[in-house]
Amino acid sequence: MLPALGFIICAIFLAMIWALFKNKKRISSSPIGRFFFGFLLIILSIGAVNYFLVGINANRLYFWQQTIYGVSLGSVYALIALGYTMVYGIIRLINFAHGEIYMIGAYAGFFAVASLGLPFFLALMFAMLTSALAGVLVERIAYKPLRKAPRLAVLITAIGMSLLLQNVGQKVFGSIPRSFPRQFTGLYRIGELNIDQSRAIIFVITFLLMLILQYFVVYTKPGKAMRAVSQERDAAQLVGVNVDRTIALTFFVGSLLAGAAGILVAIVFPQIRPTMGLMPGLKAFVAAVIGGIGIIPGAVLGGLIIGVSENLVTAYVSSSWRDAIAFGLLILILLLKPSGILGRNVKEKV
Repeated sequence: MLPALGFIICAIFLAMIWALFKNKKRISSSPIGRFFFGFLLIILSIGAVNYFLVGINANRLYFWQQTIYGVSLGSVYALIALGYTMVYGIIRLINFAHGEIYMIGAYAGFFAVASLGLPFFLALMFAMLTSALAGVLVERIAYKPLRKAPRLAVLITAIGMSLLLQNVGQKVFGSIPRSFPRQFTGLYRIGELNIDQSRAIIFVITFLLMLILQYFVVYTKPGKAMRAVSQERDAAQLVGVNVDRTIALTFFVGSLLAGAAGILVAIVFPQIRPTMGLMPGLKAFVAAVIGGIGIIPGAVLGGLIIGVSENLVTAYVSSSWRDAIAFGLLILILLLKPSGILGRNVKEKV
């Protein structure tokens, strides 16, 4: 029974990879459809690895425990990656200062809990709003004056803003790491699996935020304005869309999600520091590229892929490969499908 099941899983897995990377064979024309296709691909990949572990008599319970941890970590990467992909989709800018907005969210949450004594969910709102305002301020000061400048100038400005926020953070918060107060220490038991309460909170809040974001972008008037500006800025302006306000709103929403990611990470890994946004920011950018930068479902899918891969590599290979796996996957995707998993190859007329 097990060999037959393993053969079926591997056959479906290889067939889906072939269909995904074959340019003329598309499973679905919509990003949402391709997202569910990619998510199914992840599930089958996990199933194939699980079957392999059964074959070598490995500890399956440990594997599923690490996979759940990877999903919670990937959810955080997805929240940060959404900010990258939304900003890029609107103004074609890679906002490398986005990781520092995530750091501001963690410190705002720390201040709300430790100094103001707010309960966690009020602290979450406070951190999200603080990060959102910081993101809009960065856009107004650093990016708005360069709207018509060459892309290289804006890219260098984004890197400079990232370094500036890191150094300002060290001056304001100090270089010594702070310990975030413990919030959720319980365990949930599902069968033989033990799930930390903090990781369950991360997954639930992330899922709710993504649903709200999807509803906002698809069904609300500001969301439709954002989609219009991302498709054709000049045409959107001709039909009455305020482009400057829409761009500011995009930074507000993206930074809102990054602030949520900052405080959610702090309840699992309670050490926060001014440079904490550098590596998660880079990995979230990698997640956005892997999923297809500029595509919201792609950012979610890329974040889950990075999170699960990173956790499994740490568990079964070595923790020293934890950061390398994300950039290795980036190189692989750029070689096989440069537009990302959910992206499309667009031909431009010359």
